[in-house]
Amino acid sequence: MPSSYQAPNRNSDEKSRTMSQTTQTNVSAEAVTVQKILDRKGGDMFAIRPQDTLGEAVKVLRDKRIGALVVTDANGTLQGILSERDIVRKLADTPGQTLPQKVEDVMTSEVQTCTPDDLLVSVLKRMTEGKFRHMPVTSDVGLAGMITIGDLVNYRLTELEHEALQLKQLIVG
Repeated sequence: MPSSYQAPNRNSDEKSRTMSQTTQTNVSAEAVTVQKILDRKGGDMFAIRPQDTLGEAVKVLRDKRIGALVVTDANGTLQGILSERDIVRKLADTPGQTLPQKVEDVMTSEVQTCTPDDLLVSVLKRMTEGKFRHMPVTSDVGLAGMITIGDLVNYRLTELEHEALQLKQLIVG
């Protein structure tokens, strides 16, 4: 009778590790900066004004298929950020009365930002600890883009796929 597969556990004799689990590969990812993400995805972002309504914001979020908007003044200066989560919380607090409300009354005013030179690992840590998924990128000249936790995860997955391919080529010859 054939034996069935049993996944390894802590008591397994086999203690092999993949390359993605080594200290070297995990530490080497720290050298990657936010700029690398912006180079891949571009600096496009969508903004809304503080005086606009949540109804207008919801339409932009839907039409652009995004999860957050930067809130800027007429000069393009960052005033806040408005996410789907902000809107959902307001919907729960004021059912049926939410969409006419102003963005400035619901947005997050104390925005966590990063720079193109920040390390991805530190940005990911800040986003995870702060429990937010979108972070505007600022430079000396103003807003440079927006990164999401999905961008960071996607970047790491792509790197792992590339690493696996390289390993396969080494093994196969």
